[in-house]
Amino acid sequence: MSFDELRAQYDKAAHAFPLAAEVEVTNVGMRGVPGEWLRSPGSQSAILLYLHGGGYVIGSPRSHRHLAAAIAQAAGGTALLPDYRRAPEHRFPAAVNDAVAAYRWLIDDHGAHPGSVVIAGDSAGGGLMLATLLALRDAGVPLPAAAVGISPWTDLTCSRPSHTTKAAADPIVEASLLRRMAAAYLGPADPRTPLASPLHGDLRGLPPLLIQVGTDEVLLDDATTLVARARAAGVDATLEVWDRMVHVWHWFLPMLDEAQAAVERIGDFVRQRTGEAVPAR
Repeated sequence: MSFDELRAQYDKAAHAFPLAAEVEVTNVGMRGVPGEWLRSPGSQSAILLYLHGGGYVIGSPRSHRHLAAAIAQAAGGTALLPDYRRAPEHRFPAAVNDAVAAYRWLIDDHGAHPGSVVIAGDSAGGGLMLATLLALRDAGVPLPAAAVGISPWTDLTCSRPSHTTKAAADPIVEASLLRRMAAAYLGPADPRTPLASPLHGDLRGLPPLLIQVGTDEVLLDDATTLVARARAAGVDATLEVWDRMVHVWHWFLPMLDEAQAAVERIGDFVRQRTGEAVPAR
């Protein structure tokens, strides 16, 4: 299918996986980046800045609000979903620039304390989470309390061994589609550029990471190698490899017990890392 057809198909998740009735959705602008706030009654100070997946080409807050809301509820906080620019209309580094702008708006304009924020993302959004951290660190911006990557795509060279060894086991991700999406996003950029492929970057100084990935994923090695390199750089990185799980199994949480369990685990991690945070000003 064309990217437009894939986008329309993906956004149908908003109908297949409706939000809980108590979740309030509010449109918000973040230094020119549109997005959504997801709030539930009794939410505390923790804020989940959630970067959706979709290979930098498809996906939106509409396709991922059910997942972001579930994680935010598990953490007892709220979720902010930037509608960052997508390729091929907007190539690298547009997505990184938008994610950085959303975080800086949250901290500088909205007045959230960095210690109350966790950046999370799935698939390409997981790679974008890491790229955002690298860009913020290099700019001297205070980093969030922690970050979460769900089946993160961290290497746009698409050369990790699991792209081949897990091809028959992964019913979600095809290596050929990854290469097509990488080309659409990168354009003339080097695929080893750290803000496109964080696996090839200097990971020193990043906040605590929780990385979840399934054993049956083409992107398994993107996650495991990332954690190994993060630990070597002195980062507090936790790796959870879930048996027989497929790419971003969390997305299917209305119908999959393991999805709910993984979401609850992320919620616990966010609570632990933001428990002593200063409330939003």
